[in-house]
Amino acid sequence: MGVLNITPDSFSDGGQFNSVPAAVDQAAALVEAGADVLDIGGESTRPGAAPVQVEEELDRVVPVIEALSARFDVTLSVDTRKPAVMRAAVAAGAHWINDVEALQAPEALKTAVELGVPVCLMHMKGQPGTMQQAPVYRDVVTEVTDFLQGRALACLEAGLPREHLMLDPGFGFGKTLSHNTALFQALPSLVALGYPILVGVSRKRMLGELLDEPEPTGRVLGGAVAAVLAIQSGARIIRTHDVKETAQAIRVANALAPKQ
Repeated sequence: MGVLNITPDSFSDGGQFNSVPAAVDQAAALVEAGADVLDIGGESTRPGAAPVQVEEELDRVVPVIEALSARFDVTLSVDTRKPAVMRAAVAAGAHWINDVEALQAPEALKTAVELGVPVCLMHMKGQPGTMQQAPVYRDVVTEVTDFLQGRALACLEAGLPREHLMLDPGFGFGKTLSHNTALFQALPSLVALGYPILVGVSRKRMLGELLDEPEPTGRVLGGAVAAVLAIQSGARIIRTHDVKETAQAIRVANALAPKQ
């Protein structure tokens, strides 16, 4: 899953792809590098980010999704937590919904059921503006697992087919490095829940802390290593800014891994 942020303030690539031509060019590069899915977002959810109004988010993502849908034979995911954006994005050609709030916003679950498209449910503690201000858990693995199971059950009860659900533990969303590490090491137990697991650690602060690397673009190699480890733990989808490097790392690991 290649990241395509149509935002001025995303932590790594904010402002780079705000026009439709720039977004299309970047999408072409991601697809050429091996992306199977493009995740298009019009609202930054980085730590400290301010909310974006619905109309502004629509103005950012809908023209891009329309352009990508007309040009590329690739799965398009809309990264949003707003029902109105979900509806408009799917009408424009999006195939998936990727929601950092796991369809908890008013009308979001109902909207997803009516649209009938696959959904990724993510765990986030708090809201982007404050989520990294000393987050506390009794047991991060248990709490995240229980939350994701609960949201999946709510979706099933509302009428979403099981095969339309994906889960994301939400690395970096209201979590310290120790929380992220514990969750990453527990990926096999999340995989055992029976849903495809999406892992997104690309360029994130957790890698910067592990590598003592302040610049997001200096974390590419660390992200590729993490992607390989995630796949080996059973993850099905890797969300990354760096598709070429990540795809190469996974390809080499698959070719050279000991036979089971």
